[in-house]
Amino acid sequence: MADAPLSIAQVAPSRRGAAPGASEFVDRVSAELAGRGHEVLRIGTGDPVKRLLGAKSARSLDIVHVHEPFAPSISSAALRHSYALNVATFHAPQERVLSTQVARPLVEIFFGRIDARTVTSSATAELLGRYFPARYELVEPAVEGRDWAAVTDELEALYRRLIARRHPEGGDAELRERISSRPLIEVDLHMHTDHSGDCATPVEVLLQTARDRGLGAIAITDHNEVSGALEARRIAADFDDLEVIVAEEVKTAEQGEVIGLFLEEKIPKGLTMAETIAAIREQGGLVYVPHPFDRFHSVPDYEHLLDIVEEVDILEVFNPRVAVTAFNEEAVRFASKYRIVPGAGSDSHVAQGLGSVRVRIHDFEGPAEFLEAMRDADITRKHKNLVYVQALKLLQTTGRPKAPKRRVPDAKPVRGGKPRKRRPASKS
Repeated sequence: MADAPLSIAQVAPSRRGAAPGASEFVDRVSAELAGRGHEVLRIGTGDPVKRLLGAKSARSLDIVHVHEPFAPSISSAALRHSYALNVATFHAPQERVLSTQVARPLVEIFFGRIDARTVTSSATAELLGRYFPARYELVEPAVEGRDWAAVTDELEALYRRLIARRHPEGGDAELRERISSRPLIEVDLHMHTDHSGDCATPVEVLLQTARDRGLGAIAITDHNEVSGALEARRIAADFDDLEVIVAEEVKTAEQGEVIGLFLEEKIPKGLTMAETIAAIREQGGLVYVPHPFDRFHSVPDYEHLLDIVEEVDILEVFNPRVAVTAFNEEAVRFASKYRIVPGAGSDSHVAQGLGSVRVRIHDFEGPAEFLEAMRDADITRKHKNLVYVQALKLLQTTGRPKAPKRRVPDAKPVRGGKPRKRRPASKS
């Protein structure tokens, strides 16, 4: 329902505000929103922000609106803990030396969680633009000829624009019901073969290792190539216990990498993100964003990710090759607030890493059933030492000068799993 009431937290550094004019702004807007039937939660200094805004409260809040979210303050703490859509309003046109100079890298991380930024004056926009470049929308406070109802109208419209970008809940209930009686299988959604320039694992070794480790389906996501996945699917056609999803991890021009699942043809690298997504759609594929916040990978920055949020079918929320745990946690947070289907994959470049993270879903046929199966997925992790698998990758892919990759002599499948029970002949 377009005009359904919203649940909104208004967070200010103190209950009466710390910046001149900010306290009246928050008080008046909160009163207007409550008068329109919205549920408004006021949070100020001293309130238990983690309990009020943490993951367990995420579904009860639509919007967290923070005011003057510079560190240290209750507003910056709100950005740290919020799992809802975040709006920030910057009021005072003055530099905060601690935030813009001393703690700027940390502040930028938390500002990266803001989904819409507003300012109450053009002077504030100019100041913020120098230190934290982004899009800032001007929402002026009430002045002569402009009342607080008009201010609230603009903010309410902004809230609803953000809400409209969330993915719908539930998906295709009829399709999910149809596949719910099928057996559960374990899937690894991100891996590479020697058709990727930075991997030396032969297709046959990957397939045998996947079968030995009990995987029921795998997505082969070679860099800018589908030949390895097509070869694997051809070989696996003789198996009755392993399905291969043909996929590709595509390097876009300047906006990071994106994976297309369920492809038939190679998508060239170097296109824009929008062009790459269009190419995936043309093949009837699904858009899967890998390691979205890992600053050590080629990833779309937050602004570019916001630009494509409606187009993302699956967001990778766990990748064991991500060295900093917080990067995976950022992905969980983003998927939660935009209601994007979460996914995971080992990103294995050596057979030893295969299946180190698994997604348990109901058996499926084709992209539509797969996406619905993923809505009820369980993601499990199996411990693999990151340094160990990275060292193996280095040993297997470093050769003579001008030979960045070499095949592993006498490569063999990696044992040490529980073979999966064979798939029934019919999925219906």
